Amino acid sequence: MTSVTPAQELLDVAYEEALHGLAEGGIPIGAALFDADGTLLGRGRNRRVQSGDPSVHAETDAFRAAGRRRDYRRTTMVTTLSPCWYCSGLIRQFGIGSLIVGESQTFSGGHDWLADHGVAVTVLQDRRCVDLMTQFIAEHPALWYEDIGVADELEA
Repeated sequence: MTSVTPAQELLDVAYEEALHGLAEGGIPIGAALFDADGTLLGRGRNRRVQSGDPSVHAETDAFRAAGRRRDYRRTTMVTTLSPCWYCSGLIRQFGIGSLIVGESQTFSGGHDWLADHGVAVTVLQDRRCVDLMTQFIAEHPALWYEDIGVADELEA
């Protein structure tokens, strides 16, 4: 019998969001923001396609859903995929203290940079997250490259 770690339990919330995003025709990346005691503050998913707004990444969606706080140092951002520079900047800007990453195999964003700047980073390499993104990228490469800012990759 395998045991589920607390980090994996938090990741489950973000993974559910990723599946919702995929079902809506979007990019399957999910995120959630938790307080130090594990209370869910906000959850979200990449909604760039659904809303036509390029700034609605999963982490920003979860952050917005959490609402205003005076201090974010004791919060944890959980995301199914290593955060891009945009979302890494959000984590750094607001001093979010911890980051749990579902996987960084299909995309390695700014999680190492965040760790270098004092954020407690845990990378799980969760098989569900890897498989979800691997399949999505194979089926929708143009949309994926647009999302990570290299839309001309397919033209090369």
